[in-house]
Amino acid sequence: MALVKYNNNSISAVTSAASIPSGTLTLIKTLTASSSGTLSFVHGANGVVFDSTYPIYKFQFIDIHPAAHSSQFQFNLSIDSGSNYNVTKTTTYFSAYNEETGNGNALAYQTAYDLAQSTSFQTIMQDFDVTSYSGSGSGAGTLQLFNPSSTTFVKNFISKCQNLRDNTYAYSNYCAGYGNTTSAVNAIQFKMSSGNIDVGKIKLYGIKDS
Repeated sequence: MALVKYNNNSISAVTSAASIPSGTLTLIKTLTASSSGTLSFVHGANGVVFDSTYPIYKFQFIDIHPAAHSSQFQFNLSIDSGSNYNVTKTTTYFSAYNEETGNGNALAYQTAYDLAQSTSFQTIMQDFDVTSYSGSGSGAGTLQLFNPSSTTFVKNFISKCQNLRDNTYAYSNYCAGYGNTTSAVNAIQFKMSSGNIDVGKIKLYGIKDS
C-alpha cells in the first residue's frame, strides 16, 4: 500500500473540510455551579442526551470549588430519571500525592472511599482544601461512563481527578468500578459530601463509535 505524504502546499490547497473528521467528542451540556447543592444531568431535561445515542459519555470537571473545607466531590447514578440516585456500585479507589516541598509523597489504596455493593454516593475527589491561599484550592478531572443505556451489562466507569488537599498537597485521585444494574442508567448527579459546590463547571460530552 502506497504511503501518502502531505506538505504545506497540499494543506493550503484544501478548499473544503467536509472530508476531514471533526472528532469523536460532542459537547452535549455544560452546568455551572453557583452555591449549588447538586448538579444533575437527566436525559431529556434541558437539552441533555444520556441514552443510546453515544456508547461512551465523558464528564469534565473544571475548577470545582466547594463551600465546605475537607469535603468530598461525589456522584451517583439513577435508573428512574433522577427520582432516586441510588444505583448499587462496587468500586476501587487509590491516590498518588506529593507535597510542595517534596517531603511528603506516596501512592496509596484508599479503602475509605471504595464501595462494595453500596448505593452510597461515590467519592472521586477527596478532602478539598478551601481555607488556604485565600480559598484558591480547587479540583479538576474526568469521569467516563460506558454504555449507560445497556439493558444487558453492568455500567462500568473510570475517573481520574486532581485537587489541592491539606494546604500544600497535590492529590491525584483514581477511581473505577461499575454500577451493578442491567437497567438503563438515564441520569447522574454530582455533589459535595457536605455543603454546596461553590463554583465550577461540569461539561458532558458524548463519544461516538470509531
